[in-house]
Amino acid sequence: MITKKETVAMLLAGGQGSRLHLLTQRIAKPAVPFGGKYRIIDFPLSNCINSGIDTVGVLTQYQPLALNEYIGNGQPWDMDRTYGGVMTLPPYQGQQRADWYKGTANAIYQNLQFIDRYDPEYVVILSGDHIYKMDYAEMIEAHKKTGAACTIAVFDVPLEEASRFGIMTTDESMRITEFAEKPKEPKSTKASMGVYVFSRDKLAAYLEADEKTENSSNDFGKNIIPAMLNAGEKLYAFRFEGYWKDVGTIDSLWESNMDLLGERPVLNLKDREWRILSRNDAMPPHYVGQGAVINNSIVTEGCEIYGTVINSVLSAGVIVEAGAVVRDSVILGNVTVKADATVDYSVIDSDTVIGKGASVGKEMASSKGITLLGGSLNVPDGVSVPDAVICDNNMLTELSAK
Repeated sequence: MITKKETVAMLLAGGQGSRLHLLTQRIAKPAVPFGGKYRIIDFPLSNCINSGIDTVGVLTQYQPLALNEYIGNGQPWDMDRTYGGVMTLPPYQGQQRADWYKGTANAIYQNLQFIDRYDPEYVVILSGDHIYKMDYAEMIEAHKKTGAACTIAVFDVPLEEASRFGIMTTDESMRITEFAEKPKEPKSTKASMGVYVFSRDKLAAYLEADEKTENSSNDFGKNIIPAMLNAGEKLYAFRFEGYWKDVGTIDSLWESNMDLLGERPVLNLKDREWRILSRNDAMPPHYVGQGAVINNSIVTEGCEIYGTVINSVLSAGVIVEAGAVVRDSVILGNVTVKADATVDYSVIDSDTVIGKGASVGKEMASSKGITLLGGSLNVPDGVSVPDAVICDNNMLTELSAK
């Protein structure tokens, strides 16, 4: 017998994340490393358990292997439960047909049976690719008080950026009166975060109706929310005032990592009252050699630092040899920066070796963006990788031939 749960969370984690280029060639965007020891999906999972939600369906599709392996039985997030816990939900063949998830709404529709198992009153819909800390319990409580069919988390954005988001117009009580997906002339600065609380019966009814609608995009922002507004349902906005970032580009991923640095970081992961939990391989403590210099940086377990690291975030197992300099960069796991090499304003994917005297990026930030160096590459000694490029094996071959 399945125990009834008041709230079930559904976490959309099947996106390709194509704007992250080489970082998501082999893994889904929510599995991309962040902050030295985390993955992007750690944030919504940790938010769930910190908010008292212990039943989470993770909807996977694109390159799911690494993400499925990482989530496992949910033990790191205290979700290895007899009833509930965390469960990965890939597309599957039903009695009549098998379908890839066609959109965010269709993905939830295909998993209504999972929701029904727990007979919840409320369903929280989350995205697996944002960096933020949020107490969903406060949002659920606001949803209950208003008697809403759906509550949407919003944050204020500058008016000049509002056209990039789904924008809510509300009355004085925060009831949503109008919704526009990426409007050319926004009437408001209240942007959707892609975090929804639905009353379960309303969610099911509108998903089933949407599935029967020809030419629907099967998307919450494009179809479900407008349909509910047009039907006169009570939709409310819930204002969120903390840190939130869509790390969908190399530049935004780099910026969010930089937000972890400093004595008073913009994003504080040291808060013991709201811990971000993760699954990590056991590694020895990091080692700082004699003569090494580390300034305003995060250096994770298993790193060996003999050179200079300034204003950077290093994942586990990174080696910076004597004479090497890493500045303003994000270095993923098991990268080696050999003697006298330099890395500036770059994101370096895992298992790459940067040869002696080689250089990646430029010391001064380029207005064009951040350099991305792919994983499992070997940059030959003395080779220079320019700033603001996406460098894979083919480009590296061309650079080496010069």
